[in-house]
Amino acid sequence: MTIYNLGSVNIDMVYQVPHLPAPGETLAAKSYSQGLGGKGANMSVAAARAGARTRHIGAVGTDGRWAIERLLEYGVDVGHITEVSEVTGHAIISVDDSAENSILLWPGANYRLEVDQIGAALAEADTGDTLLMQNETTGQLVAAQIAKDLGFNIVYAAAPFEADEVKMLLPYIDLLFLNEIEAGQLETAIGKSINALEVPNVIVTLGADGCRWYANSLSLETDFDAIKVEPIDTTGAGDTFTGYVVAGLDRGMAMAQAIKLATQASALMVTRLGTADVIPDLKDIQDAKLG
Repeated sequence: MTIYNLGSVNIDMVYQVPHLPAPGETLAAKSYSQGLGGKGANMSVAAARAGARTRHIGAVGTDGRWAIERLLEYGVDVGHITEVSEVTGHAIISVDDSAENSILLWPGANYRLEVDQIGAALAEADTGDTLLMQNETTGQLVAAQIAKDLGFNIVYAAAPFEADEVKMLLPYIDLLFLNEIEAGQLETAIGKSINALEVPNVIVTLGADGCRWYANSLSLETDFDAIKVEPIDTTGAGDTFTGYVVAGLDRGMAMAQAIKLATQASALMVTRLGTADVIPDLKDIQDAKLG
């Protein structure tokens, strides 16, 4: 099967700092790097490195042509990434000595996706393929409606979190990813607990405490422990986890098996500085012997 990822493509500018800047503070960085990022690109790379056939639907500016080449190098089908007149989305990321981060995001070309582009990409799909989405692009509702009609599995990582966007998409979703804060915000916004959502599967990530899988269609909850490692940079760890879970399911794994593999991938990811460029592949995980 194939994963169609309607997702952002960003240029990540990463600054290693002694601590996260306080309001009004001027702070000298200890190092700087630039690489491929964006929640969408990160998830596409993770899914491809987890062994799934992955097609990315997105947009970049002329300054982002190298990002398309990088995605292709990492095994992602880039035939549905369009070049537009807007600059490529970018993120300014500060990472401190405790692996905490602060991110300033500009959406740029990610907000220039056209409905026709999304429709043309999904028209190539087969029943049973997967649509993966986040909140760093436009067009999620249209994509979900098309995908539902085509018999897709629809996966939504609700970040950056916007309650109205999530409520609008809930009727279409088969698998929802939230972090612990987002889960609380959604419960407040809709007046329902996570296990009462009419979404078959919800995964709530809990940082260093692992994650919780709500199999709402079966009224079951299962906790999964995180793997203890010494973190260097937590940026992109959640995206890596999501991409690996979705790829595992696409490859026929049971949910629990996919989550355990994704937990290994995200644990290895936080020991590396960077985002899409350092997402581990299956051989990396096997060699690391985590968990």
